[in-house]
Amino acid sequence: MLAIGLNIPQDTFSSRMKLGPHLLAPTGSDLTKYDVGTVFAGLHYDLNFMTIHGKSRFPGLYIWLRDGTKMAVKVPDGCLLIQAGIQIEWLTGGYIQGGFHEVIYTDETKEKVNKRKETKPDGHIWRISSTLFSHIRHDLSLAPLECLSHLHDEGAVEK
Repeated sequence: MLAIGLNIPQDTFSSRMKLGPHLLAPTGSDLTKYDVGTVFAGLHYDLNFMTIHGKSRFPGLYIWLRDGTKMAVKVPDGCLLIQAGIQIEWLTGGYIQGGFHEVIYTDETKEKVNKRKETKPDGHIWRISSTLFSHIRHDLSLAPLECLSHLHDEGAVEK
């Protein structure tokens, strides 16, 4: 879909991802052991091509917009959040930039924890994230793609 949107051959990215070192990395945090302000994943961007986030049962994922605005992520039921990693930034010559994000325990998280304790007193209160990190195959260059040269930032090829 990304290649179609950029008006380049459909397999431009998928062929580079074939046999890449993709990683499904579920993480879990027992929210009964933490409180507001706890940082589960500090502000960062991912080094891979694309990060695919499933919907978590508890809030706490934030993205940072290019203007510095911090924004809570709300993934609709049945949907995924796809976030650009640094490999896509390099391949597009900076046209698509890696997304900064963090995961923290917020007041909204605490409200949902308390509600869960009331409705399911014997239930587990874990924030579970099933994240897939997709990568470009290790033996391919991450230099800006020639087919996207009209989109590259000035000097991107030299970087």
